[in-house]
Amino acid sequence: MSTAAQPLPANLDRIVQRFKRRSDPKQRYQQLLWYAKKLDAMPEADKTPENKVSGCVSQVYITADLEDGKVWYHGDSDAQLVKGLVALLIQGLNGLTPEEILQVTPDFIEETGLKVSLTPSRANGFYNIFQTMKKKALGFQIATSSQENN
Repeated sequence: MSTAAQPLPANLDRIVQRFKRRSDPKQRYQQLLWYAKKLDAMPEADKTPENKVSGCVSQVYITADLEDGKVWYHGDSDAQLVKGLVALLIQGLNGLTPEEILQVTPDFIEETGLKVSLTPSRANGFYNIFQTMKKKALGFQIATSSQENN
């Protein structure tokens, strides 16, 4: 289980545990590349400035949709390792409510052990991608609560 105050959502916790079992940085890279291969293709039309993650050296795009109160992300990157990070986050956060996503703290990034395997700019990019996904969830939460108050 997560050492964070809030337990991690089940999918994200499973991913963290999978990475924790890999002590070799090379194995962690291979795991990321495996996630990158599994990522659904993102339509070129979604690769717009509004969907671009700022603070990343590579090109990273994230979209989010709210369906039946749950958030569904899509994403892409022009760098395979970063694409793996995007895929990891999408698989870990898809299907959660905006509230559940907003409760996830970035501590899990440390727990994966990836921070030591990534360059500082990639580790920072991973954090920025996560923050972008949380911002999109917050947007849905605000929109939903303002509709309920009308």
